[in-house]
Amino acid sequence: MPMTDPIADMLTRIRNAQQAGHSKTLVPRSKLKVAIAKILKEEGFIEGYVEDETGPQGTLKLFLRYQGGNQGTIRGISRVSKPGRRVYVGKDDVPRVRNGLGVAILTTPRGLLTDAQARQAGVGGEVLCHVW
Repeated sequence: MPMTDPIADMLTRIRNAQQAGHSKTLVPRSKLKVAIAKILKEEGFIEGYVEDETGPQGTLKLFLRYQGGNQGTIRGISRVSKPGRRVYVGKDDVPRVRNGLGVAILTTPRGLLTDAQARQAGVGGEVLCHVW
């Protein structure tokens, strides 16, 4: 049976790896997942990522980040827009996650943006996930 929500799968792999204390995790590669990993790195939630394009799809290796040895920098990560229920917001309704302490990742006409970038650019879009 094919996977219906690859983004939720990526977020779950990150959540599980961090709870288990792993230094890295592997996810199947796609352009959207690479863009999400780029935002997570820019916002300081992960150390970095490496793309491996061998095979038909390739893999994305994410290096997780920890504070004080064992406390993960990602306290919570949740999928908002799902295949069964898409969540779109206008430019005036872009959400704030944990009063600005977290990040909402949106797909917009200008590409993948954080909530702050979307507000600054004056665009809305589909809310993919919240990270805090």
